[in-house]
Amino acid sequence: MTGTLRTQAVRQDSPAGLQPFAWGWVTAIAGVGGLALLATLGQYGFFGDELYFVSAGHRLAVSYADQGPLVPAIAWLTDLIAPGSMVALRIPSLLITVAAVLVSALIAREFGGSRGAQALTAGAYVTSPFLLVQGTQLSTNAIDTGLWVFISWLVIRWVRTRHDGLLLGAAALTAVDMQVKWLIPFFWVAVVVGVLWFGPREMLRRPMLWAGGAGVFALMVPSLIWQARRDWPQLGMGAQVAAEQDGVGGRAMFVPMAIGSAGVLGAVLVLAGIWALLRLPALRAYRFFGVVPLLVTVAFVITDGRPYYVVGCYGAVMAAGAVFATRKVAGWRKWAGVALVLVSVVAVVAVMPWTPAAKLQPAASEQDAWAQLSVYGRFGWGELAQATRSAYLELPESERAVAVVIADSYWQASALDLDRDRYGLPPVYSPNRGFGYFGTPPDSATTVLWVGGDGTVPRARCTDVTAVGRADARLGIPGVTRDITLWRCDRPRAPWSSEWPSMLSLG
Repeated sequence: MTGTLRTQAVRQDSPAGLQPFAWGWVTAIAGVGGLALLATLGQYGFFGDELYFVSAGHRLAVSYADQGPLVPAIAWLTDLIAPGSMVALRIPSLLITVAAVLVSALIAREFGGSRGAQALTAGAYVTSPFLLVQGTQLSTNAIDTGLWVFISWLVIRWVRTRHDGLLLGAAALTAVDMQVKWLIPFFWVAVVVGVLWFGPREMLRRPMLWAGGAGVFALMVPSLIWQARRDWPQLGMGAQVAAEQDGVGGRAMFVPMAIGSAGVLGAVLVLAGIWALLRLPALRAYRFFGVVPLLVTVAFVITDGRPYYVVGCYGAVMAAGAVFATRKVAGWRKWAGVALVLVSVVAVVAVMPWTPAAKLQPAASEQDAWAQLSVYGRFGWGELAQATRSAYLELPESERAVAVVIADSYWQASALDLDRDRYGLPPVYSPNRGFGYFGTPPDSATTVLWVGGDGTVPRARCTDVTAVGRADARLGIPGVTRDITLWRCDRPRAPWSSEWPSMLSLG
């Protein structure tokens, strides 16, 4: 009887009748965002990670050292349909980003939000410099973020409808997301903690939820076996991410950067949404979701994750903030809201890659280049391939027959690997990150063209090492496509088959 009364109370707290969906406003806002993304999809060149995804996709596997198989599979499929097309490669990120805008508005509707709240939610998503702009390139985070939004919607919708198929659907999308990144379990742990704390605890007694969880685990078995046989490299990526975060402020900057990624309007709605979910009587049934952004933030701070790992839950939290704003904000505060929207629009327009490449200036320093990685990480691949080709052709013909290329960086290796046929290059290898698991140089490779680095590593591996070339792109990243030395390495000190495992590095 007690359980029945609790269930009835929870249902009474849920909105009895939903507002009509604001198709006109929401689709217009999402459409403008989509058009802005589409206008920039062909800008500059491939981002380094995109090259890696295509290269990994040509070597389809159940798992990779640094990610799941879904994004490489997407890259392989798009490259198969439209070989070499940047626009085709980036379309999936555009589509899932636009879909996340629509679904975020649907979440606002589930919270009982008016058409204005739904439009405000969509506007906050579209004016986020991170949530929108990540749709300009194929990335694991663009796919992961969208899936978090969809899963949030299904869980939140279940609270109102109690249709257990929604929980099964959320589990199915979780299984898909686990093939992208291993971050979604943090979301589910936060949801479970929130439900245990605030209810509805009935969710945790639903067989569909646990059946879906079992299905997720079953689908992960091949990936887990792959990882276990290679000493769990994907877990080892955590140390690398932590090292990278130390370079940008570490834990001290995590919260400001995480909130800032939502944009001006988005940040206000995220903070308002957390308060509304935890305090607003009309959202009492969804109070459990108020702790989700707090708990995942704490988890990623403790584990030294990246600030943008938390943005997947922003769609739902901004929706709650929009519901609060449209119900409680009046008078001059509405005009302040209009100002926030305008500032947010200007901010997101400013960070979109509109500037023609010819008008871009080289980064003033290596630090500036890495700080603007999303721009400078798209240049220099052709120059790198041409320099490698020139150095390769300088080799005597007898040595070219047994030579290979080893690149210092997985970005370099991916770019050269994809340009092999075009530039007539030999097989390409790299001990860096996931590329190191793609294959080992043959022991017959007694001559190596080593691309990048300061020569320390090739000198440790080869008896004779000589600088034979240079690659330099005006807009490239120093150490990747700008100011690069090519080394000729002869007479390896030991067979590559025995040396390669110790050379592998996730850094």
